[in-house]
Amino acid sequence: MDLSSQTSPLLTPALICLGAAPADKGAAIAAACQLLIDAGYVAPGFTASVLRREQVANTFLGHGVAIPHGMVEDRALVLKDGIAIVQVPGGVEWNAGQSARLVVAIAARSDTHIAVLRRLTRLLQDEAGLAALCETRDPAALLSALNDAPPIAPAATGPATDLGDGSARFDWVVDYPTGLHARPASAWVEAVRPFAAQVQVRSGDRVGDAKALVSLLQLGLSCGDAVVVSAEGRDAVAAVAKLKSVITGLSAQEKADAAAAARKVAPVEAGWTPPSALPVIAGLPASPGLALAPVHVLLPVDAAVPDHPVSLTEGGALLDDALTATRQQLRALADDTGRRLGAAEAGIFTAQAELLNDTDLITLTCQLMVEGHGVAWAWHEAIERKAGSLAALGNPVLAARAADLRDVGRRVLARIDPALGASSLATLPETPFILVAPDLSPSDTAALDMNRVVGLATAHGGPTSHTAILARTLGLPALVAGGAALLDLPSGTPVILDGQGGRLYLNPGAADTASAERWRQDRLARQEREAGERGLPARTTDGHTVEIAANINSADQVAMAVAQGAEGVGLMRTEFLFLERGATPDEEEQYAAYRAMAQALDGRPLIVRALDIGGDKQVAHLNLPKEDNPFLGVRGARLLLRRLDLLEPQMRALYRAARDGGALSVMFPMITSVEEIQALTALCERIRGELNAPKVPLGIMVEVPAAAVQADVLARHVDFFSIGTNDLTQYTLAIDRQHPDLAAEADSLHPAVLRLIRQTVEGASRHGRWVGVCGGIAGDPFGAALLTGLGVQELSMTPRDIPAVKARLRHSAQADLTALALRALSCETAADVRALDGAAGGQS
Repeated sequence: MDLSSQTSPLLTPALICLGAAPADKGAAIAAACQLLIDAGYVAPGFTASVLRREQVANTFLGHGVAIPHGMVEDRALVLKDGIAIVQVPGGVEWNAGQSARLVVAIAARSDTHIAVLRRLTRLLQDEAGLAALCETRDPAALLSALNDAPPIAPAATGPATDLGDGSARFDWVVDYPTGLHARPASAWVEAVRPFAAQVQVRSGDRVGDAKALVSLLQLGLSCGDAVVVSAEGRDAVAAVAKLKSVITGLSAQEKADAAAAARKVAPVEAGWTPPSALPVIAGLPASPGLALAPVHVLLPVDAAVPDHPVSLTEGGALLDDALTATRQQLRALADDTGRRLGAAEAGIFTAQAELLNDTDLITLTCQLMVEGHGVAWAWHEAIERKAGSLAALGNPVLAARAADLRDVGRRVLARIDPALGASSLATLPETPFILVAPDLSPSDTAALDMNRVVGLATAHGGPTSHTAILARTLGLPALVAGGAALLDLPSGTPVILDGQGGRLYLNPGAADTASAERWRQDRLARQEREAGERGLPARTTDGHTVEIAANINSADQVAMAVAQGAEGVGLMRTEFLFLERGATPDEEEQYAAYRAMAQALDGRPLIVRALDIGGDKQVAHLNLPKEDNPFLGVRGARLLLRRLDLLEPQMRALYRAARDGGALSVMFPMITSVEEIQALTALCERIRGELNAPKVPLGIMVEVPAAAVQADVLARHVDFFSIGTNDLTQYTLAIDRQHPDLAAEADSLHPAVLRLIRQTVEGASRHGRWVGVCGGIAGDPFGAALLTGLGVQELSMTPRDIPAVKARLRHSAQADLTALALRALSCETAADVRALDGAAGGQS
C-alpha cells in the first residue's frame, strides 16, 4: 500500500503538531483530535468518544507512544480514515509511571489504518529511531517514518516489482528438493534480520518479506521455482550478498537431508499381509513397523477462546511474557530433542521458535487488541488467519507448516491463559494403545510415552510433516492422511497398524493376530540381533575399557538409552524440570523425578547436574535479572550460590533420592574457583547431615579454561570431573556457539581445546580422580577415539550415538588411540585434527 498515493492520506503535514507541551493527558488527546477535526477527518464529537475510550482501556503502547482512538460504536463520527500526531518532547503523563512523547490519535472506519499501525509497531522495536522522532523539528521525518517505511505483507495491487535500482539483487532457481520449508526459511530470516535494508523475495507475482518467516513460507516455493532476491536501503548490497551466501550454502545440506529422509521412508522390507480379508482404512505410510493394540481416539478439543479485553499495557505485557516463555520452552525442547534424536529433528523446534519472531503476526495481534479484543482472543485469531492462509495455498509442505504455526500458537495461548492449555494427551490409557487423532503436533509427538503409545494414525497430515519425521526417528509405526473414517472408530477397537504399507486393519481374528505377531516378533528378533553388540562394553582390542553413558533428562528416556547400550546416565540435565513448566518445581516434585530416574536405572550409575541456568538457558518464572552478556554473567554455580531458594530444595531432593538407594552422584556446573567448591560442598554436607543421608560423590563440570588450567588444584576438593566440551570450546575460542556467522568455527576438536582436556586429565590423575566428557564430541566416533587416547575414562552422549562410538572403540587399540591423540595435540588447526581421521580411513 502506497499511502502517499491515496486520495485522502492517513497522515499529512496538517495532521502533525511538533513541540507541544499539553498540561495533561486530556489536553494532549484534545489537541490531537482537534487536528483531525480541523482537517475534516472526524466530527466534533470524536474527542469525547476518545476520552470515553481512555476510561475503559489504556492506549499507552510503551516506549513513549500512545494511540488514543474512539469507541467502536462511534465509528459514524469518522468521516474518513486518518491519524494525527502530537509530539510532546518533554512527555506528558499518560498513567502513573507512563510518559507519552508521541500521541498518535487514530480515526478509522475500517482496516485501512492497519498498515500505519504495523509500521508504528516496527518503530517500537527501533528505540534509537523512535527517540529521534520524539525530538525532531522536521515533520517530514514523521511522514517518512509512517508513510514511506515499507509495510508488512503488502496487498498486491498490480504486477510485482523488485526493490532498488538493480545493484542489490540476484536470481536463483530453487534447488532444495522439498522446496522452501521452515528450517531453511528461518536461516534466511536470521541472515538478513541484522541489516537495515528492506529485503524481498519474489516469485512471479508473489512477493515475500525476507525478514518474516510466515511471509516467506506463503510464497509456497517448490524445487525448480525461479526467484529474484532484491533489496533497497543503505546496506542493501551487503544484505543481498549475505542472503545469497546462506541460500546457496544450504543447498548441499537440503539435498542430503532429502536423501536421508527418502532412505527412511523408502520400504526396506515387504509389509505384512493379513491371511484373511479384513476391513481396512488406508492412509499414507509415515513410519515403518507393525503394531497390535486397541485404538484410543483423540477427538479435537475445540475450547472457545474467550474475548476478555484488558488495557493495552496489561495485554502487551501478557503477550510479551507469553512469547518470551514460549521461546525458552522451545529452546529447551530443541535442545532435548537434539540430544535424544538428532540435530535435524531439533531443527523442527528451532524453526517453530522463529515463527514467534514474525512481525506481521505480532502486529496483527496488537491491532486486534487495539480494536478492543482480549489478548488471548487476538492471538488466537491472528494465528488462525496466518495458518489458514498457509493451508489455503494447496501445498502439502506448507499445510504441514500451518500445523506447526497452530502448535506454537497453542503453546503461547497456554501461557496467556493456563485454562486454555489443557491437553487431551494428559488423560491417555495406561495400557499400550495405538493413538488415533485428527493430527498431532510435533511437540506432542516428541513427548509421547513410548511405553504406552505403540503406534500412531492421523486423519490428516502427510509423510513430510514434522510429526511423521519424529515418528520415524522414534521408531513409532505410523500412518497419516487416513481420513475421517479413522475418527469414527470407537476407542478400544482392536487393530493392526502397518506403518510400512499405510494400512490400519480392523477387528483382526485370532489367525490374523497370530500372523502379525509372528511377523513382528521375527522383525524384533532380527533387530535385537543387530543391536546385540550395543550391549557389549567399549573395550579396546588391547583390553582398555571406557564407560559409556547417556545424556538424558527424565526417567522415561532410560529404557531407550539402555537399549542403545548405555551403561548408566552421565548427565541428567535437571534444568528441564524448570524450563518446560511455568513454575519452579518444589522439593517433592524434584525428589519424585530423581527417585524415578534412579529406580529406572536399576542400580546403574546416575550423575545428576545441579540446576544449570543462565547463558542461553533462561527461565521466565525465576525472574532473573537481564544481563548484557549472560554467558559471562550469573549462571551455573554462580547463580546457585546466590539463589539458595533454588539450590537447597534441589540438594535436599537429591540426598533423599540417594537415601532411598539411588546410585547417584552430583556435579555442579560452571565452576571457576576453589571457593565455589568449598561453599557448595559445605552446604551439601549440612543438608546430608540434616537428612541422615549417605555421602554421594560430588564432582564439577569443567567448562571454562580456568577450571582446566587449575584441574590439579580443584581435584583436591572433588571426587570427579566431567568436561562439557560445548561450553569449554565456546569460552576457549571466544565464540558464541549460537552465533550465525561463527558457530561453524566453534570446533571442539581445535587443538587448544584438546590441550585443555589433556591438562584436565593430567591434573585429575595426580589425585586419583576420574574424568568424563558429556559434551558433543563424546558422541562422535572420531572424537570419542581422541578423548579415549587423551585418557578420558567415561563418555556420555545422546543415546542414538552410543552404538557407533562403542563399535569404533572396540575396533581400536588403546596404544593406537594414545598415539592418535598425541598427533592431534601437535596439530595447528581443527581441520588438521579432523584430517587425521580421514588419513586413517576412519580407523585408529
